[in-house]
Amino acid sequence: MVNLFTDMDKELKRLIKQGESYNLEFKESLDKSISKEMCAFANTNGGKILLGVKDNGEIKGINITNKLKSEIQSHARNIKPPVKINVSDIDNVIIIDVLDSKDTPHSASGQFFLREGATSQKLERDEVKELFIREGLLRFDDTPNKDFDLSKDLDKNKFNLFLDKANISKVLKRGQILENLKLLEKGKLRNAGVLLFCHRIGKFFLNATIDCVLYQGEDKYKILDRKEFNADLHSNYQNALTYLKNRLKTEYIIKGGPREEKLEIPEDALREAILNAIAHRDYFSTAHIQVDIYPNRVEIINPGGLIGNLTLKELYKKSIPRNPLLFGLMQRMELAERSGSGLLRIDKAMKEYKLGKPKIEVNKHFFSITFIRPKESYEERVEGKKFGEKLGEKLGEKLGENQRNIINSIRENNTISIPEIAKKVGISTTAVENNISKLKKKGILKRVGSAKGGYWEII
Repeated sequence: MVNLFTDMDKELKRLIKQGESYNLEFKESLDKSISKEMCAFANTNGGKILLGVKDNGEIKGINITNKLKSEIQSHARNIKPPVKINVSDIDNVIIIDVLDSKDTPHSASGQFFLREGATSQKLERDEVKELFIREGLLRFDDTPNKDFDLSKDLDKNKFNLFLDKANISKVLKRGQILENLKLLEKGKLRNAGVLLFCHRIGKFFLNATIDCVLYQGEDKYKILDRKEFNADLHSNYQNALTYLKNRLKTEYIIKGGPREEKLEIPEDALREAILNAIAHRDYFSTAHIQVDIYPNRVEIINPGGLIGNLTLKELYKKSIPRNPLLFGLMQRMELAERSGSGLLRIDKAMKEYKLGKPKIEVNKHFFSITFIRPKESYEERVEGKKFGEKLGEKLGEKLGENQRNIINSIRENNTISIPEIAKKVGISTTAVENNISKLKKKGILKRVGSAKGGYWEII
């Protein structure tokens, strides 16, 4: 039979041997500072307080009574919001187990504390603000903007566009509509309204722009083109999406009727990713939304990790918006859905294009989604047609197998040499030259530059 008391005594010795740490505190007796320790542990990840133990680990002991245990519980209840604890005792030592809390931040006597190393530290003003922001209790979108002048800074065209998209009647006066939308506080427009109805977003928030960059290679060494969008939130969204569409490949599919345009990455997926970045970004951050286009991928990055205790897996099931007021306005404009299914819609669009799911990375500062740019065309992936075969169909001509293979080889590497083509296709160099000559006459292929320094171009 296991001796329970022996096991408990071993546990106490193990804790004392561990020494004071991030989640363990020693106290000789009960005093008012116990609230500070409980508050700090609850705001961090929980921890234990050994009552009746000196700082050096020596067991001093304490007179354990029901009254003492009741006082400990009172201290826990007086913390705002109350902290959950379990109280037990071993010999003449009380163990106070402060549970990890989902109701953070907690305050003791109007002050906030966090555990840092082996001590509990009082937070200064900026640290308290950061804690509230991290827990989603201080919201950017809900804050009245003292610098925004309704009579001068509100763009009437953008306000009317919102009313049209949200299907809101223009019978009421503007002020009443803003009141009904919870966008006014003492005559000042909240930041959510500023983002949507301003002339130029950079006048009020330098960080609320969208920066789009086109790179030559697979790193950030050389920039080919760059554009920062600095209008209102809705215009920035539209401009960023247009920038992407103009710089990604578009395939034109003709099947007996009007031609169908297919962007290399589903437009619906890109649209959803940009809207998610706008709706869920951390507007307190000094960073902006970044859209990076590389030859092999597209990355959309926004400041702000997952809010509260939300995990990446839970993002596919529920939505906890960092900016609920702004999110609600976007819903009215049909730019966002209540279901929190944005990632599911992205995955569905990618699946329909026979593409893999995008890569998602997240930490406490940033959220990024990466789309891999496909090497094969939409018809190659979805319908199984090779490029040379499709090209012949579109030209109304039937290309031979060798000609299709030559075209596909050149498509993979437009600087490939004739001997390399011959080896890859499995025919002689003379046969390659004869087929290339035929393709040139048909207007399908041409050589740009010299034989050594030039390249092939499929017309």
